[in-house]
Parts: sequence; structure tokens; C-alpha cells
Amino acid sequence: MTTASSRRRAPAMDPDSRREMIVRAALPLVIEHGSAVTTRQVARAAGIGEGTIFRVFADKEELLDACVTEALSPANALDELALVPMDQPLADRLAEAASALQAHLDRVGAVVGALHATGGRGRSGRSGGAAGPPDRAAGSLPVREALAELFEPERESLRLPPERAALIFLGLLFAGADRPPTGGEPTDPAPQWAVRDLVDVFLHGVLSQPVET
Repeated sequence: MTTASSRRRAPAMDPDSRREMIVRAALPLVIEHGSAVTTRQVARAAGIGEGTIFRVFADKEELLDACVTEALSPANALDELALVPMDQPLADRLAEAASALQAHLDRVGAVVGALHATGGRGRSGRSGGAAGPPDRAAGSLPVREALAELFEPERESLRLPPERAALIFLGLLFAGADRPPTGGEPTDPAPQWAVRDLVDVFLHGVLSQPVET
């Protein structure tokens, strides 16, 4: 067996697919090492030569920016929202949606927080990359529309339109989520049981019975 035949070669793919593959391999390393991650580590994780990275990224900073952009993308959360069964009670639908969105926010916090902790900055000069804040990404119009769809079967029973209910629900979720640090130490992740509490308070309020005014 020759050296050339035994050497691992990257599969042939177009530049966009190669970028996506490299970013997927890099994300766990960015969470672990922050901006101290090396392109050699990324190449090893992706099973490619280090030079392959620089065929699609100008330098490591561009790769880190791409990782932040990928983390902020709500695409995975949207896929999870689309899978929520519409035949289950509204509370269960919202609990599944909240868990999916909370996982998305946790992922963003892990990536941006790791970069912040290691002094990483995107090309815009802002800590954690050039993309916007996580709540803006998770609260984007497609997310709000997908969440509003979960309220649609109960439209006639709602005090607010589904779109408005979705916006308020997102606001509550963001308020309880672990946010990437903007200075100081990151907060502890919200416990998973808080999802059910959030849904219960959202649907029924905090009072066990009406209070006379």
C-alpha cells in the first residue's frame, strides 16, 4: 500500500457543502476551547487536511464568524417546531416548543460565551462574532410564525391572536433563558423543569384563584 493510497482524503463536495461540514466539526471545539481552538484541531475533527479549511475560509477568524452565524441560525429549532404533534394539548405543544427553543438558546450561549471568555471577537469588533444577539435570532419572524401555528387550533379560545400570544410566550422564554455574557460571569442554565412552570404560568397565571379588586 502506497503512502498516497493510505492517506485520508476529503470527499469531493462543492465549497458550500465543505464550509458546512467544517463548521459542524468546529462548533463543539469552539464550545470547548473558544477562540483558542486551532485549525489543526478542526481539520482533525473533520477528517480533512488543514489546508482544506483555507480553501473555503480566508482565515480562522472567518471560520469563527461562520460558527457564530451557524449557532445563531434557528433552522434546527424550526425543524423541531415543525415536528410538534398538533393533536396533543396546547400545554404539551408549548412545552415541546419551549424545550426546542431553550436548547437553541443554550447552544448559542455556549458558543458565544466560550468566545467571550477567551477574548474572541468577530470582524465587527463585537465579542463573540458579527452576528446579532441570540434572542433576535430565536425570535425571528419564521420562529414567531411557527410558534403561532401551535396556538392556531385554540384560536377561538384565546384572549389574544395566536401571533400576539406567540410573541409574549417568546418574551417569557427569553427572560428565563441562560443568556451569553455581556460582561461578568455567565449565569447557570435554567433547569428543565422550568419549562413546565413557564407554560403553566403563561396559560393560567400565577394566582390559584381570582383576586377581588
